[in-house]
Amino acid sequence: MKFKSWFLLVLLFLVTGINAQIKNPVKFKFTINELGDNQYEAVLNATMESGWHIYSKDIPEDTGIPTEYKVSGKNIELIGKFTEVGKKHEEFSEAFGGNIVYYSNSAGFKQKFRLKDGTKPGDVVAEITYQTCDDRVCLAPNTLEFNKQVTPKGSVEETEPATAEPSKDSAKTETAVVNPAKGPVANTETSKLDPKQLKIESINFEKPLTDCGVASEKVAENYWTYLLLGFIGGLIALLTPCVFPMIPLTVSFFTKGSLNKAKGKRDAFIYGFFIFLIFVLLSVPFHIIDGIAGNIFNEISTSVWLNIAFFIIFIFFAGSFFGYYDITLPSAIANKSSKAEEAGGIVGIFFMALTLVIVSFSCTGPILGSLLGSAVTGSANVPMLLTFALAGFGLAWAIIFGLLALFPQALQSLPKSGGWMNTVKVVLGFVELALALKFLSKADLVSKTFLLKRELFIVIWILVALGLALYLFGLIRFPHDDKKPKISITRKILGVLGLGFVIYLVQGLIPSERPKLQLLSGILPPLNVSYFHDEKDGILGMHPEHDFFNAVELAKKEGKPILIDFTGYGCENCRKMEEFVWSESDILPILQNDVVLASLYVDDKEELPEDQKTKIDLGDGQVKKVKTIGDRWSLFQQVNFNNNSQPHYVLLTPDGKVINTPVSGYMPKEDFKKFLECGVNYYKNNK
Repeated sequence: MKFKSWFLLVLLFLVTGINAQIKNPVKFKFTINELGDNQYEAVLNATMESGWHIYSKDIPEDTGIPTEYKVSGKNIELIGKFTEVGKKHEEFSEAFGGNIVYYSNSAGFKQKFRLKDGTKPGDVVAEITYQTCDDRVCLAPNTLEFNKQVTPKGSVEETEPATAEPSKDSAKTETAVVNPAKGPVANTETSKLDPKQLKIESINFEKPLTDCGVASEKVAENYWTYLLLGFIGGLIALLTPCVFPMIPLTVSFFTKGSLNKAKGKRDAFIYGFFIFLIFVLLSVPFHIIDGIAGNIFNEISTSVWLNIAFFIIFIFFAGSFFGYYDITLPSAIANKSSKAEEAGGIVGIFFMALTLVIVSFSCTGPILGSLLGSAVTGSANVPMLLTFALAGFGLAWAIIFGLLALFPQALQSLPKSGGWMNTVKVVLGFVELALALKFLSKADLVSKTFLLKRELFIVIWILVALGLALYLFGLIRFPHDDKKPKISITRKILGVLGLGFVIYLVQGLIPSERPKLQLLSGILPPLNVSYFHDEKDGILGMHPEHDFFNAVELAKKEGKPILIDFTGYGCENCRKMEEFVWSESDILPILQNDVVLASLYVDDKEELPEDQKTKIDLGDGQVKKVKTIGDRWSLFQQVNFNNNSQPHYVLLTPDGKVINTPVSGYMPKEDFKKFLECGVNYYKNNK
């Protein structure tokens, strides 16, 4: 998962690999419904595990693998085309640069047909080709076959699913067997899948030659990162003119306004706790919304109009920080809360905390709005992440008030209120202005207008960064700035950093085979939305082998280990790895010089020769056809590595021994580097 934060402007990728195993997150049930008048309906219902989805037949080209459903058989005549049933979801994919359409939880596929001869039974063969993905990996495209017999006279006689009656197009193939516990097993006596033998006996992924210690357990949302980011946001908010002057006044009230100093400090701590509690309570409505409609935040994040609305809101926030107007809650709310303070005791302290939160809204509102907008459009588990982020925000305030109440003498060391606080607000205004563009970009991408190209985005950011630098050097003023501001050393240093950021951005305008501006990869438009985009053969200038056995011969000749990259043309996370990890300066040379790269595409649609096609009986009436190159490499992966997810990376010696534990899924650069270096170094030292 990734998170775009206004106070860091850095995309954090904090996901790891997963344990190698055969995954089967989709279950199918095949039925035939009688419609009357010699018409029937072949229905295939799919049920998906939580977090997994399959693509619709209407998915755009060059993205995922569209689902195909075919019905054929003896004495069968189709009526129209197949239809899909279920709730479609649509969201923009930055890796593919376009929208993807998919089903989660459940989906149905229906095909109407009639019996050519209404007095004779019909043998119905249903075949579905589909791809399953979650937010980290995609499984190899799968083709399953289901058989049933339908008899006339208004009754459907269900027979045990079998492969004894193969369809016409598979009459020349033979059937291999499958062990459900271990995945597909090639039957070398009957399978004609690969004359070089599909199963490599020397491959034993369970006992690699060495262990790199690369984490392989799936990590859920990193709540602690959001807590930290919220904490940083809270500290920044404390420096604004709406909040900072309140600190000494409030702490002095508790430490000096009571004859009992211990009671005063205790009340100050309670005050801090209530501030923390109030910010946490702000996230409660989002949990309620999530309970009503679990997919609502995904729909929000991919809505063109809501992203445009966020863009306008962020621009509005920026204007407030620049000092052109204030964003405040209705005064009646603050008045009622302030009046409730008179209740005294714990209740009075609570309303004092609530009053602080309300009256400081003109400064904290835009910051909290930025936090909300970033989380809603950048994460799957929005409610919990918002809770942790807001908890971090409130925790920063609670700690500062608590510590100052405990050590009131520290108040003397705090800087005095002054023009520097307005400088903080204006700087935040420039940040808001820059991040507003992200929402406009997402609306542009989702709508497929592609007007906001990557280079145009960068140019606008350069102008914003230049404006910030000019402001910090005192060359630009805003309404609340002093007429003759004193430019401190801190402002000058920040101004120089702003110019440095401009220089960093400029390199993104220079065409290059390698991706640049990696720190902003989750914020900028994808590489293919560019004035200079040009499809080129190969990956990052490399031309990997696409046949494992050719890679083996090359590895023996060059004396290098083989890096098997189980990938797919429709694999979003594979593209992310190539663009954001492989392209790194300390990763790419290893791939170019130290290994023989074998990229095996499990969704390659080129058909195998007839004598290499086969079938695999998966049980429960499901038969997997192996008729394409992609099918071959998918089965090769499952047979030898007991894994069917992409991306999946394996380092092998030329004689087929697994060097270190294979890894799967999108992962941080350091984990992938550790995996590569450990395996390559072991091979060099032991060959």
